[in-house]
Amino acid sequence: MQEITATELKAKMDAGEDFQLIDVRQPAEYDFARIEGAKLIPLGEIVQRMNELDPEREIIVQCKAGGRSAMAIQALERAGFKGDMKNLRGGITAWSNEVDPKVPKY
Repeated sequence: MQEITATELKAKMDAGEDFQLIDVRQPAEYDFARIEGAKLIPLGEIVQRMNELDPEREIIVQCKAGGRSAMAIQALERAGFKGDMKNLRGGITAWSNEVDPKVPKY
C-alpha cells in the first residue's frame, strides 16, 4: 500500500496539485478536527459510496492514525475500485504534529 506523509500532503496542497482527500473517520471526529478540504466518507460507508471517488484523480485517504484509512483502501481494492490511492501515514495526528498544531488532537 502506498503511503504519504503529512509534510508531503502539505507540499501537494501548497503546489495546488489535484487530488481528493477522503476522511474515513466518524462524523463527530470530523466535526472536532479536520484537514481543510477533506471529504467525509466514514469507513463503514466507503464501499457503498465509492461512486463519489474519481478514479482519474489521486486519492489520499486519512483517519486518526492511519489504521482505518488503510482498511478503507483495502476494502475499495477488494470491491474492484481502480485508482491511485495513498494512505496518510499517522493520520490527522501526524498532520497536527508535523504541519498544523492548531488542529486539535484527541
